[in-house]
Amino acid sequence: MLKKKVLISLLLSCALLSACGKEAAAPPMMVPQVTVVTLKAEPVTLTRELPGRTSAFKVAEVRPQVSGIVKAQLFREGGMVEAGQALYQLDDATYKADYDSARANLQGALAALNEASLTAERTAELVKSGAVSKQDNDSAQAALQRAEADVAAARAAVQRSKVQLDYARISAPIGGRIGKSSITQGALVTANQTSALATVQQLDPIYVDVTQSTAELLALRKALEAGTVESTELPVTILLEDGSQYEHKGKLEFAEVSVEPSTGSVLLRIIVPNPDNILLPGMYVRALLGSGVRQQAILVPQQAVARDPKGNTSVMVVSGEGVVAQRSVVVSRTIGDKWLVEEGLQAGDKVVVEGLQKIRPGVPVQAVEREAPQTPAAGDAVAGDANTESQVQAPTAQES
Repeated sequence: MLKKKVLISLLLSCALLSACGKEAAAPPMMVPQVTVVTLKAEPVTLTRELPGRTSAFKVAEVRPQVSGIVKAQLFREGGMVEAGQALYQLDDATYKADYDSARANLQGALAALNEASLTAERTAELVKSGAVSKQDNDSAQAALQRAEADVAAARAAVQRSKVQLDYARISAPIGGRIGKSSITQGALVTANQTSALATVQQLDPIYVDVTQSTAELLALRKALEAGTVESTELPVTILLEDGSQYEHKGKLEFAEVSVEPSTGSVLLRIIVPNPDNILLPGMYVRALLGSGVRQQAILVPQQAVARDPKGNTSVMVVSGEGVVAQRSVVVSRTIGDKWLVEEGLQAGDKVVVEGLQKIRPGVPVQAVEREAPQTPAAGDAVAGDANTESQVQAPTAQES
């Protein structure tokens, strides 16, 4: 009986030891799975978003060139006027009388010229036969020349008085939108007065004046000389105050040759079609200018880039052996939802974009390529473009 109890105790001990051994065994290590993006070189258009304000294509202040009382205002304030359209009518009675008097003087001068011409012809024939002295003939020829001069002076007087009469009807010097009138019917205006009667502005096309720092211009020039960026002339996109994109593209007209000393920037003037007069002078807008094309650009998704407290940027890459490594990178600007890489990465690198919280340098991982996004619909494409353009100028550590 005792032997039987001992045998049972031994069997129970073995069972307990076996169970404890199974519990102490370590489970097999799980390899974390991460999502990666394989980088590739692609052409990228570099753009710059600059603030600016609109200004009229042409501005003309309407001023009187003769004095007089305003008889009538011939335009609607705030409306469109054509070049040469009558805007004001002054009391022209005096100028009309001067014009009529000048015309009458011209008629008298023409009659005197006719008489002098006939006299000169007769004396020229008679002097040949000796019936008239040479002195009388010379006097007749001189009288003819004086009559011709009197006619020329009378014609000039008629022309001058006609100009004065026409000035009494004040016309628009250019076509465009006219503002409010500073005078009313019955007001007295004087020639060459300092205050304008009204202002006409041509708004189609319209100018957009923006400023760019000289540091950016020098950086672009160096990139062009180094061959990393190719020069290109692209249409300029205008963004309105509410962030919406203006439907018409602009064109860079010229860049100022001098630098503003107080700001260290130069003026860029863009000309933009404005057929519907949506853009008005003085509006604040932003302009997206293409500065060049980088043919072999490397773009990395923004969620893959990390910054340390010192502002240094780095990414996690997966090697060919499936091991994670930390790589320091230098980025310059955002293009859409990606960073433009200047140093540290090259085409073919596999950058981790998802699962970063599960890994550390030196850990083996299972890399899964992220699926390419589906082609958006037409409406989504427009929204995406607008979002991309609004992010182009996000500040970076290098720019700050």
